[in-house]
Amino acid sequence: MKENPDAGSGIARGSLVVIVLHSPREKCWGLLDDISQAGVFLRGLDLNSFDAWVSAVAHDEPFIGFGDLFFPMWRVERISRDEAAGGGPSLYEQVEHRTGHTLEELLRSDSSESA
Repeated sequence: MKENPDAGSGIARGSLVVIVLHSPREKCWGLLDDISQAGVFLRGLDLNSFDAWVSAVAHDEPFIGFGDLFFPMWRVERISRDEAAGGGPSLYEQVEHRTGHTLEELLRSDSSESA
């Protein structure tokens, strides 16, 4: 899921993001659906399950995939783009490299299986 580098520095709907939460401390990754004063809507998963999810997808094993998540704004500590840093690939680049599928394909198949 390549983002347009000329799209500006803002984080907008459709951006791949990492959200850091507090009380309790959690980190989630996924596709940003909406940000409002009430909170953040994300189609994603907890980073603790990221490697297990990628492995399951790569080996065509059953695994609970992305979910529709809401976090109230009082819990949101930080939202950052999913970008390559320090020579390491972004999370979505890791997914595409390890599974051989684009993130769009995985999201499309994930939503069709839950329908």
